[in-house]
Amino acid sequence: MPGDRLTQQDRRQIADGLAGGLTYAEIARRLKRPTSTVTREVMRHGGPGAYHADQAQRAADRRVHHKTTTPAAARGDADVGGRDLRTVREVADQLTDLLVQGGIPQMMAKMLAALYTTDSGSLTSAELVQHLQVSPASISKAVGYLEAQELIRRERDPRRRAERYVIDDNVWYQAMVASARANALLADTARRSARTLGPTTPAGVRLENMSHFLTHVGEDLVRSAEHWRQVYAAPRRTNTGEPGVDHPHPLGPTEV
Repeated sequence: MPGDRLTQQDRRQIADGLAGGLTYAEIARRLKRPTSTVTREVMRHGGPGAYHADQAQRAADRRVHHKTTTPAAARGDADVGGRDLRTVREVADQLTDLLVQGGIPQMMAKMLAALYTTDSGSLTSAELVQHLQVSPASISKAVGYLEAQELIRRERDPRRRAERYVIDDNVWYQAMVASARANALLADTARRSARTLGPTTPAGVRLENMSHFLTHVGEDLVRSAEHWRQVYAAPRRTNTGEPGVDHPHPLGPTEV
């Protein structure tokens, strides 16, 4: 059974498989590894069109060296609940890769993953800089993007006189409602376009069907999101990480 870490030979086989047009699953079977391991490896090192075995090996060696020589406190590995730091970082890396595949930029995905894998669900800018080993400017840019997408919010930490960036309990509910509203706008445009082109023409019928599809799916999505938000409502945590009372706030109309 292969060890936990990919070897240089493994990486060369991955590069050869990509060059030969093999899928991640086919490469994984040859290596006797999970498909997710191969997918994560390729996406972490530039994607299928830019993967190079030697470069990937050097990057992996640097990560190992950094983890074994840098004290945990200096890396910002706070709030991991006594768990093994390597395990926490592996979980964060996997989550980062999946978020990137879902369309979130790399730096923003790393920040989200860092927040999700802390027990408090919140970190200061300084903690994120240490945790991710990036510049304050990179954190600031990621914050701007994630706030615009309503994926995080700011919270004042009076003890440190600093802002904390927080993963809201309702984050995915809010994101789904926002997506449904965007689709509702598209549905309305398609409906008006169908009328303009003629509702009985092939193009008009196609646009009208598109409008109905997006409208009904959006309505179903919002109803489902609201239902499961109530089912899985979690107690809100304060900026100290202690459990607090959940005070639902108005989210505005959810009609699409």
